[in-house]
Amino acid sequence: MKRVLIILALVLFPVSAAHVAVAAGFFKVGEPAPAFALTSITGDPLSLEQLKGKVVVLGLFHICDPCMMQGTNLQKVHEAVAGKNVAVVGINSSGNSKRDVGEFLSAFPVKVSYPYLLDPNKITDKLYGGGKFIPNVYVIDQRGVIRWQRVGNMELAGAEVILQEVEKLLASAPGGPGLM
Repeated sequence: MKRVLIILALVLFPVSAAHVAVAAGFFKVGEPAPAFALTSITGDPLSLEQLKGKVVVLGLFHICDPCMMQGTNLQKVHEAVAGKNVAVVGINSSGNSKRDVGEFLSAFPVKVSYPYLLDPNKITDKLYGGGKFIPNVYVIDQRGVIRWQRVGNMELAGAEVILQEVEKLLASAPGGPGLM
């Protein structure tokens, strides 16, 4: 049994390390967030430019269980930052239809009340390095610069962790009170 575990570790470690290395290539912390302009599932247009001056928590999702879990975490963030200079935005970056995205959102364990955008041309998937590394969560500062990101494994991107990152940016804003 011990021998099997050693063999598994030797096989799985390089695969896991390669996955992390490739995902790390998508990290854009310190770079300007790529601009986008999309329409929400409710028909409202929204662009990243419209959100300048706010801390933005951006989630890029497909229709999958990990994306549902992270979308639920973003709802917790959205509720925690109500009334603050923060915008929480979700994007279906895989080009799914409005109907499919609506069905997906209706299956969430919570009602999603933050803007959830449709991206039929998969623009954000390309701009933000999505694709097979989903979900992606970004925290963007008030000037439009990516300050924090998690790709794929969302165990390290729960609502509490995201809120800590948002709090740092709110605290550093001139005259901006934090969440606490």
